[in-house]
Amino acid sequence: MTKREDIRRQMDKDGIQYILVQFVDINGAAKCKMVPVRHFDDVIDEGAGFAGAAVLGMGQGPHSHDMLARIDLDTYSVAPWETGVARFAADLFVDGQPYPYCPRQNFKRVLGDAKEQGYIFNVGVEPEHFLVTRDEKGKVAIWDPDKLDTLSKPCYDFKGISGAMGYLRDLMDGMTRVGWDTYQSDHEDANGQYEVNFVYSDALTTADRFTFFKMMTSQYAKKYGAISTYMAKPFADRTGSGGHIHYHVADAKSGDNLFTDMKDKQNLGLSEFAYHFIGGIFAHAPALCAINSPTVNCYKRIQIGQGLFGSRSGFNWTPAFVSYGDNNRTQMIRCAGPGHLEDRSVSSATNPYLQLAAYLTAGMDGVKRKLDPGKAYLGNLYELGLAEIQRRGIKILPQSLPEAVEELKKDKVVQGALGPIADEFIKLKEAEWRDYHRTVSQWELDRYLTMF
Repeated sequence: MTKREDIRRQMDKDGIQYILVQFVDINGAAKCKMVPVRHFDDVIDEGAGFAGAAVLGMGQGPHSHDMLARIDLDTYSVAPWETGVARFAADLFVDGQPYPYCPRQNFKRVLGDAKEQGYIFNVGVEPEHFLVTRDEKGKVAIWDPDKLDTLSKPCYDFKGISGAMGYLRDLMDGMTRVGWDTYQSDHEDANGQYEVNFVYSDALTTADRFTFFKMMTSQYAKKYGAISTYMAKPFADRTGSGGHIHYHVADAKSGDNLFTDMKDKQNLGLSEFAYHFIGGIFAHAPALCAINSPTVNCYKRIQIGQGLFGSRSGFNWTPAFVSYGDNNRTQMIRCAGPGHLEDRSVSSATNPYLQLAAYLTAGMDGVKRKLDPGKAYLGNLYELGLAEIQRRGIKILPQSLPEAVEELKKDKVVQGALGPIADEFIKLKEAEWRDYHRTVSQWELDRYLTMF
C-alpha cells in the first residue's frame, strides 16, 4: 500500500472527518484551513489555497498568485483536543514550485544541503510558556485558580503545580495520543509558568512538533479559562520563557553523534567537530540573536547587569553572554553531557523553522572554517562584573531588537540561511521597532508626567 492509502486507512480508524492544513507565517504562528476529509487527495496533490498578502512576511502583494499548502503525510497528527480532526504540517507552493518564503520549505533546503554533506541535525526543545488571564480592561495576570502560586521561588513547587495538574495531564495525554514520547512536566521558575518535555528527534520533526505543541496548549488552556502565551517576558518581575534547544549533529549514514569524544582534553566529552560548531555559533551570535529573540519583548529577558537578577526568584536563568561551559546554566551554551549541547539564549517566541535553519548554518560555518571557541568557562558568570566580562573578551549578546537586526544586516551567512525571508524579516522587525518606539508606556507616564 502507498503511504497515502495507509494514512487514509488510519484516518478512517481514528474517525477523522476534517483536516487542518497548517503552515506558519514569518513569526512562526500557525495558519490553517479546515478541509473535509473527502478532499484528502486534493490537499496532497494540489494544496489548500491561501492569499499570501493576508499573512505576515510571505513576500506577496494583493496581485500575487495563490500560495498552495500541500500537506506532508509524515506529519499526520490527531488533534487530541477536538473529536474527528487531524493536523498535517504543509509546505507552500506557488505556480507549482516550492515557495522560498515558506519557513518550512526554506528549512528543508538547509537540511537538504547538510544531508548532502553527510550530516543530520538532531534537536530537542524546552517549550516554556505561561498560563495567564486577561480581564475586560486588558489587564493580564497569572492563571492561579487556587490562589496558591505565590512563592518567590515557585519552581517545582507541589502546590504551584497542583492547580495546573488537570491542564498538564490533558496536555501530556494528548501528546501521547499523537505518538510523542513525553517524559516530564513541571512548574517553572516563574509563577504561572510551565514546561512539558518530549524526546529528541530530527530538527524538522522537532520544529513541526513545537508548532503543534503551541496549538495544543492554546486549546487545553482555554478549557481551564486560561491563555497560553509564548511571549518571552509577560511580567517584568518574573523569569522569562525560553525555548532552549538541545542538539547535536549526527552522521547521516551511521547516525553516530559527531559531537562526542570521550578523550576530550577539557573533559566535556566534546569532539573537535563540536568545538568548531560552537565556534561558528559564537562568530554569528550577534546576528543569530535577531532570530533567536525576534521580538522587542525578548530583550527584556537577556539583559546584563541587574537584569540577571531581576526576577522575584533571584535569577533570570537567561544568558546575556556569548560563552560556553560544562553543566552550568549561567552560560549561553551548556554542555549537559558528552556530545550534548544546550543553547539557553533561545526565546520561546522564536519561529523554530527560521531559528534552527540559521543556527545549523552558523554552526556548520564554524566547522567549515575550523573556528575555535576558546576554552570553556566553568565558573558562575553571574558573579563577574561587566568590566571583568569585557576584560576576558567575552562578548555580550545584543541588548535590543534594533541592535540585533543591525548585526543580522551585516551577516551574510545567517542571511543566506534564511534565503529571501531575510529581507522580509529585517523589514518586518524594523517596522516593529518603529511601532514600539512610537508608543508611550505607563512607565513613562508614571515617571515623567509630573517630573518637570
